[in-house]
Amino acid sequence: MRLTPASARPRQLPSWLRRASGPVALVALWHLASVSGVLPSEVLAGPATVLESAAKLIRTGELQDAILVSLRRAMTGLAIGGSIGVALAVIAGLTRLGEDLVDAPMQMLRTVPNVALIPLLIIWFGIGEAPKVALIALATAFPLYLNVYAGIRGVDQSLVEAGRTLGLSRWGLVWHVILPGALPNALVGLRYSLGIAWLALVFGEQINATAGVGYLMANAREFFQTDVIVVCLVVYALLGLVVDLVVRTLERIFLAWRPSFTGA
Repeated sequence: MRLTPASARPRQLPSWLRRASGPVALVALWHLASVSGVLPSEVLAGPATVLESAAKLIRTGELQDAILVSLRRAMTGLAIGGSIGVALAVIAGLTRLGEDLVDAPMQMLRTVPNVALIPLLIIWFGIGEAPKVALIALATAFPLYLNVYAGIRGVDQSLVEAGRTLGLSRWGLVWHVILPGALPNALVGLRYSLGIAWLALVFGEQINATAGVGYLMANAREFFQTDVIVVCLVVYALLGLVVDLVVRTLERIFLAWRPSFTGA
């Protein structure tokens, strides 16, 4: 087999440029459809109008305030729901008694649509911030529970036996063998939970919201302002992208010991 020197191989485009080409092409098609009249402004505002609306919202400070409110809701709900999900997963994953007590109820509850719980949450917590945060917490608890539980139960038994041979105590096995082995699954669960947090936030901010990105979107819907609605959707998408990049960075830091396939 003939080997090709690395210097003779064709240079590839940078990864960030390849990743950006898809969204750029989509925006270009959107702009062409708008200026040509194929996509009327009554149906969907064009990119130029959306940018003008975004600039106006930024100048008035409305967009920044809304983003901060929505971020606080999402992160508070994720912190509560994630903590509960991880704690229950550790209890169910480490002991058979915990599995018997915890896993069956969690498997049943995760099939209940979170949106269907909104009327109950309003009755229990009123129409303030509490039901919005509770909805996000419920939505984010289950992905973390499932992935952490699967990660704990997926640890190689030979590693556990090796730890016992080396004289590790029960808690030493948990800390040095089981939890590090479950960490890849836990980070996958965190990525799922962050994505679901934004979905739950959209629904939660429809519950009598007086601030936040969802509040801006609801007001824009009342006045048929498709440009503002698109701005809010883009904000949701960008926030999701940012938090996903944070999790990817955590994966590179905490899973540096685990070489993995990165694509051909």
